[in-house]
Amino acid sequence: MAILRLATIDDAESLAGLAERTFRETFAAENSQTNMNLHCATYYSAEIQRQEILDPNLVTILADEAGDLVAFAQIRLLSLKACVSAERPSELNRLYVSSEWHGRGLAQTVMAEVLAIVKQGGADCIWLGVWEQNPKAIAFYYKYGFKVVGDHVFPVGTDPQRDLVLAVEIKH
Repeated sequence: MAILRLATIDDAESLAGLAERTFRETFAAENSQTNMNLHCATYYSAEIQRQEILDPNLVTILADEAGDLVAFAQIRLLSLKACVSAERPSELNRLYVSSEWHGRGLAQTVMAEVLAIVKQGGADCIWLGVWEQNPKAIAFYYKYGFKVVGDHVFPVGTDPQRDLVLAVEIKH
């Protein structure tokens, strides 16, 4: 089973590869190659991952299987959003699992760690954006009590897509 750990600066290149690969696995079939390439170039370079790992408001959790990264999550510890009613909301910015690990419980393990980190950090709510055309992910988050509280635009390349904003209260 994969071991969860926090990302270090040494993980930036591997994380960039995992982030791009899992994004493509999840969304390539529904998006043009041009938009996928533009999105990945904009958000998943090793340098961008380095900057995100160094950001004190962003926590990156990795699932490591014998030195290979197989899943990750990124949490913004404090992330205000107009449609989210909370004093100290955190944001689940990304959660992706390599396709070969789907159905093995890893997403649930990562999600449990996400929820523990935001609770420990004092968040009173966690929110996320999920593509309205991703029913599998929506169902996953509903199992954790997330509810739709709004929406926002999520650009994939030059395609402005609609994400549902989901949120759940963190009980202390």
